[in-house]
Formats: sequence, C-alpha cells, structure tokens
Amino acid sequence: MNAAPADQIRLLDVQALDVRLQQLAHKRKSLPEHAEIDSLTKDLTQLRDLLVAAQTEESDTAREQTKAEQDVDQVRQRAARDQQRLDSGAVTSPKDLENLQKEIVSLAKRQGDLEDIVLEVMERRESAQERVAELTERTGAVQGRIDEATARRNAASGELEAEAAKVAKEREVIAGAVPADLLKLYDKLRAQQGGIGAAKLYARSCQGCRQELAITELNEIRSAAPDTVVRCENCRRILVRTSESGL
Repeated sequence: MNAAPADQIRLLDVQALDVRLQQLAHKRKSLPEHAEIDSLTKDLTQLRDLLVAAQTEESDTAREQTKAEQDVDQVRQRAARDQQRLDSGAVTSPKDLENLQKEIVSLAKRQGDLEDIVLEVMERRESAQERVAELTERTGAVQGRIDEATARRNAASGELEAEAAKVAKEREVIAGAVPADLLKLYDKLRAQQGGIGAAKLYARSCQGCRQELAITELNEIRSAAPDTVVRCENCRRILVRTSESGL
C-alpha cells in the first residue's frame, strides 16, 4: 500500500486522538464516584431491609397493644358491673355474695396482669419506634450521600463527555483527510492491537511494541520509497517514518 508521507504523518494525529478518546472513556468508566455509589447503594439496601423489619415490628406491637388494652377494658368493665351488683344490694345470698366478691378479687388480679402485659408491649413498641426513627434518619443520610455522589459523578462525566465530543469532532476532520484505504487498514489494526494501529518509528524502535528493529528490517525500510506504507515486523502495526526515525 502507498500513501503520501504527509498522509502517514496525519495518521499519527488520528492515532493520538483515538488514544485520547480511549483515555477519556476509561476515565469516565473509572470515576471514583461509581464505586462510591455502588458501596452506598449496598448500605442503603441493607438499611431499608432493617427499616422494613423495624416498621413491621412496630406495626405488630401496635396491634398487640391494642388487643391487650381491649382485654384490660373488658375485664375492667366486668369488674365494674360486679362491683355495681355488689353495691346495689341486689345479691342477698351469702354464697352468691361470697362468689361475687371472689370474682371481683380475681378480676382485679387479672386486670393487673393484663396491665403489666400492656406496659411490656408498650415498651417493646416504643423501642421499635425508636429503631424506626433511627433507621429512617440513617436511610435518609445515606440517600443524601448517594444523591451528592451522583451529582458529582454526573458533573464529572458531563465534562469528560464534552471533551470526548470535541476530540471526536477533531478526529473526524483529520481522518477525513486520510486516504480511505489507509484509514481502513489503520482501523482494522487498531481493533486487533489494543487500540494502537499506527506508531512512530523513533530512534530505530517501533513506538507501538517498543521493540528495536533488526538491522535487516531497518535496511528494508531505508530502501523503501517515501510513500510506501511500512509495517513493524514484530507487531504488524503501521510504522510511520519521521525525521526522528534514526534511519
């Protein structure tokens, strides 16, 4: 393949811009905010699971408290009715009076036991409510950190994308001046060789694979016409000759 020396030099400019585009893409992908957001999101998921569990416990104890309070109220009402019967004098039989008094005493004990249960449930509910409040606050704080990190990531990514768009436009202009067949070969080699399709021959070394060329290869390149597109024998990339090639 032949191409004017100026076009081959221009290919190095395209390569430099392609390297810059790769660097910008890697930088966008490697922004520290990505890892920060991932870590915080995991923390947030765990906190939300704990919050749901705490809310469920609070809801369960609320129903348990309501039930216990209803039980206390039923016993209290029954005791009040018995006391009213006792105070009214309607019960005259000594045995009935004794049974009624025993029932009032029993209901009082039952009421006390149930009130203890209510207090115990209330304590558990209060503890659950405190846990809900704590986890709600922690969840909100982590979400805030995620939002802040996301804003930083988006701002940094936006700057990099803007620079990439500018570089891509410059690349389009310069590549447009490179012969189609040379650019096609370059793009093919770039895809095969980790993003580097053309390299400068500098001080008798290929700047693509960083290998010094053998004397026989150098002699072949010296004898090649200026418009001949030469390739590195080691990495097969396009070698671009300049005044710094050491030929």
